[in-house]
Amino acid sequence: MTPAIDYSSNRRALVPVRSNERFARPRLVEVSKSPKGELVHAHDGRELYLRGIEPDDMAALKRQFARLSPEDIRRRFLHCMSELPGSMAQRLTHIDPAVETAFVLMDETVKPAEMRGVGRIFVDEAANSAEFSVLVERDWSCQGLGALLMQRLVDDCRHRGLSEIWGYVLLENRPMLHLCKELGFVRRLSPDEPGTTLISLLL
Repeated sequence: MTPAIDYSSNRRALVPVRSNERFARPRLVEVSKSPKGELVHAHDGRELYLRGIEPDDMAALKRQFARLSPEDIRRRFLHCMSELPGSMAQRLTHIDPAVETAFVLMDETVKPAEMRGVGRIFVDEAANSAEFSVLVERDWSCQGLGALLMQRLVDDCRHRGLSEIWGYVLLENRPMLHLCKELGFVRRLSPDEPGTTLISLLL
């Protein structure tokens, strides 16, 4: 069972509420338990399963990449890529849980099951912080799924006792910037990364 977290301090009052409270509100993603993970109902009623990434997800990850537009790829990886190398796909699906977390949203209505979204963090132990990334396929966007993934990543960082979650976002990626603003993230200038901004949330 997930341990309780103390939200009594003034600093924590500014960060997002726990996911089981936030996503119980109307028009947000509905979640229920299932043997395959957590059954997620998007706003339009479509179903996905939320769970941790597994080594066997490598093929699904590569298929998802093949469905992405060049714009989607730039927003996720911050540069253009024509394909996802097998070595990178293996690295992204074989994570070290001591310093990484990765959640996937799986579509079990098709065979083989397809990955529709993924959110991950990588912990910088020296800085007691974590870098995040979130991707939701375009056909599944505007359904509250990005917010769900972000909230779970924030929760995971809290459970790890980290002080901050942060990430680089392209200035053109307005949907992600808007989502993070709603969740309480702040933006900082990134002079070393033209066209990007550093967004962060103190935990």
